[in-house]
Amino acid sequence: MAEHPREVPLVHHIPATLPESQMNWLEQMDINVHDFIYIDHFLKAAFEEWQHAASTYHEELRFWFVTNVRGDMIQSDCADSSEGPIKCSDTITTSSEWMSIAVLEPLRVLHDSKDWLISTIPLRTRQEQETYAYLGCVYSQEAPDLGWMPTALKMVGQHFTACFYKQLENMFVKDLLGIQVQSRKETQRRTFLFQVIQRLQDKIDVDAVINEVLDSLAGVYPNAKLEIFMSQDHQSKNARVKPLSLQDDEEQLCVRAFMEGIMLRNDYVGDDGQAYLELAVPLSGKQGVYGVFHLYIPRDQFEEVDMQLINMLADTAGTSFENAKLYEQSNLLIHELRLINELTQQLSQSLQLKEVFKFATEELLHIFDAEHCCISQLDKDKEFFEMVSCNIPELAKEVFPRDYGFNGLVYATKEPIILSDYREYGRVYSKLMEFSGARSLIGAPLIVRGEVIGTILLVHSQPYFFSYDNYKLLQLLSIHIGLAIANASLHAEVRRMANRDMLTGLFARHYLDDVVQELQSRDANGSLIVVDIDHFKQINDRYGHQIGDKILKQVCVIIRSAIRKIDIPARWGGEELAVYLPGLDIMKSRDIAEDIRVRVEAETSPSVTVSCGISEWNRRDDKISVESLFYRADMALYQSKNNGRNQTRIGEHHLNT
Repeated sequence: MAEHPREVPLVHHIPATLPESQMNWLEQMDINVHDFIYIDHFLKAAFEEWQHAASTYHEELRFWFVTNVRGDMIQSDCADSSEGPIKCSDTITTSSEWMSIAVLEPLRVLHDSKDWLISTIPLRTRQEQETYAYLGCVYSQEAPDLGWMPTALKMVGQHFTACFYKQLENMFVKDLLGIQVQSRKETQRRTFLFQVIQRLQDKIDVDAVINEVLDSLAGVYPNAKLEIFMSQDHQSKNARVKPLSLQDDEEQLCVRAFMEGIMLRNDYVGDDGQAYLELAVPLSGKQGVYGVFHLYIPRDQFEEVDMQLINMLADTAGTSFENAKLYEQSNLLIHELRLINELTQQLSQSLQLKEVFKFATEELLHIFDAEHCCISQLDKDKEFFEMVSCNIPELAKEVFPRDYGFNGLVYATKEPIILSDYREYGRVYSKLMEFSGARSLIGAPLIVRGEVIGTILLVHSQPYFFSYDNYKLLQLLSIHIGLAIANASLHAEVRRMANRDMLTGLFARHYLDDVVQELQSRDANGSLIVVDIDHFKQINDRYGHQIGDKILKQVCVIIRSAIRKIDIPARWGGEELAVYLPGLDIMKSRDIAEDIRVRVEAETSPSVTVSCGISEWNRRDDKISVESLFYRADMALYQSKNNGRNQTRIGEHHLNT
């Protein structure tokens, strides 16, 4: 031993690396050599256990301590003593070599004017190959001869080593039990996931998929709050299924999960002081994100490994939801195609506009389960819309300006519209919505050759009644309804042109014959006026056929203005014209004929005159026919011409009445 005490600093430089042999041993123990917190933990626990037996050792060995292989103080029983020179935070050595030597030659330390001796022993593995720590004791310089010290320290070291390995073995046993518990839980998770996947694969209904996932999660986390926010327009009876609003500030975590397509989490403490975990898990398929699962789970009932389970469950649910949605959409598409086919066939069977409008209104009300349906048609000059078909009697035949209400909006944009709540919209005033008290609306333009010819409006009193699928279906149906209306209109125009004289605009003779025959089958009486322009051939020869046509048109204009709206004017042939007057007797018909005759002479240029013949029929006649009516009127006209022209004569059948 040294003769004189020497001052030894208690804090030294810590080696940057460990000896290779020690690193190998730590690696064999499956301990990360770059993180000594685990070794230090077991050393401290072993020291505390070992301390219970330390009182049986020599009283001269006043204080004990343990360091790791770097010399860092781990634990000391002199930490709270004012006598001891060593504290737990001190580092008392620079190398393991010195610590080994200190066993043979105790280190003298001067502390608080008192000499202390420090002896240490390396703690080695059971095979005595590697050093894993150092155990030391501190005793007074005044102690008697301590020749027995090396042997005693070695025995103490063996005892400490036994405590240390006991701590390690306890850890390994606990880890093994923990692994078994985790393995059991993992097996349960996989079984649960497998069973859920099996059940989901059997579902082809969207609601069934959603309910299955929610019920499965509720079974795993009975105390959790579960919701699912759907981005699509999906109506569900499950109260836990809600629409996802991208503007909802309260559900920003769900909005972010939906937009980014990844699971997001948020740890927080509730009002009850309990820790909760909030999860937003996207419901994703191959074609996109359909919604977000929203979970509030008590933190003590959730393990981090469950994240993988929830992610896998959400992925499976997303795929199943997408498959069910595709199946639903395929069925809907088939239904829509069948519906369009049937509707088109029914519409094509009728070429009467009134029948087309009536049938379309009835079918649309049935298809969309709407309360009211209104079909409007744009007039030829495109100045106003007319309600041509509506199941609200008060609005039937109503006329609205071209830019009014939702008709005007559809006309301006040429696009269909969908309105969830009229009361919240507040941008367009609509007599239809106000009168019916409706809140939901879908509408579509009737377009033919790129031009809007009308509109369809469907309404319901419930808000958010119509779905986006309804909106798309109406858009398809409006195309076919528009074509049916265009075909019926074209057919009506062709019939009108076929029944009209191209020069005068009056009806053709065959049309007049058909109408008179039809009216004679249901009316009680009627009259016929035949008008002939006097000396018309001479006018053509003198002025030309162009002037002749002009005079003929002038006479036709006078005839139209002199008769009623229900009367039927027609071109009889050449310069001869005829007017049938339903329900009018011979004397009243004569007044009209005289009015025509007088006005023709006064208003035509060049001035011409006309001769008129009149005949009548009624139910008292023995024989009622179109031929006899026309024959008597023609005979009366012949008399007018033979008697000097520019006069009106009545047929022989009525001369004696």
